[in-house]
Amino acid sequence: MSTLLLSQKDIRGLLSMSAVIAAVEQALRDYALGHARMPHKVYLDTDCGDFRAMPASVAGAAGMKWVCAYPGNPAKGLPNVMATLVYSDPATGYPLAVMDAMDITAYRTGATAAVASKYLARPDSCTLGLIGAGQQAFTQLLAHAELFRLKKVTVFDVRPSAVESLIRAFPQVPVEAGTPEAAAAADIVCTLTPAREPVLRRKWVSPGAHINAVGADGPGKQELELAILAEAMVVVDDMEQAVLGGEVNVPISRGQFSVERIHAVLGDIIAGKRPGRAARDSITVFDSTGLAIEDIAVARMLFEKAMGSGGYQSINFMDGEVYGAVTRNLGSIP
Repeated sequence: MSTLLLSQKDIRGLLSMSAVIAAVEQALRDYALGHARMPHKVYLDTDCGDFRAMPASVAGAAGMKWVCAYPGNPAKGLPNVMATLVYSDPATGYPLAVMDAMDITAYRTGATAAVASKYLARPDSCTLGLIGAGQQAFTQLLAHAELFRLKKVTVFDVRPSAVESLIRAFPQVPVEAGTPEAAAAADIVCTLTPAREPVLRRKWVSPGAHINAVGADGPGKQELELAILAEAMVVVDDMEQAVLGGEVNVPISRGQFSVERIHAVLGDIIAGKRPGRAARDSITVFDSTGLAIEDIAVARMLFEKAMGSGGYQSINFMDGEVYGAVTRNLGSIP
């Protein structure tokens, strides 16, 4: 019995944003219909950063992502966020694959926000604003370009070099540098920062805009001015995670916003259990915290794709034997 080993290079060769979007949307629907299971994130703080354990099972697949956030890593030549995913056979518990999950995380987060935009933004939305130009900006743009005909993308970051890198990465898309106010004036706005104070002001936001609040993924983080939440229809990816560490966590902890003000969980809208956008001029907000069901759904897609093509290394954890890259279909892996 073998366990497939997929490096970051392997994952990048297997990833397709259109396939990730489909996998994420189905996982959110399955979760809303009771066909997926997901305990909530477990946080482990250290002196230099934190770890998060994220287990889930979806439609015949099970696994856990182990992800860390270490802000001081770039100074050491390492990414500030690193992740590894163990993908297991739910019938036996055997580890079918161990895979790098850095790009899985980035792609599924971009895909989830784009799916939220699909259900909450105006269908004719054609401008995108990105506040923050890190890796997540790349996948947000990539995912939204799959679902919307983007005529203009405006990007702001405190690091001009990051904006220029994003512009160079998308020569086929009209991407330009701009101020936070210019980015906030778009039909769809994505906030992608680690901020603990609002970076998006209500007066900058246009009537009918949809906002994907992505950066707040832990207690104390906040990107949106309270006035935006007070006026908007707010949708979350998961109620408990959002309250504990999503965009709404700070105003709820301060008594400035209540759980009752949350309109719906995104999966319920996808499954048709709750309505989406109510009026053309309404402002909508999606509070994205990142769900393990999304990671496992994407891992399943990647595992099946790798199994179909072959050519990847594997290891037998029982006896320690490592198998070189093979060109045949990996049919021996259960």
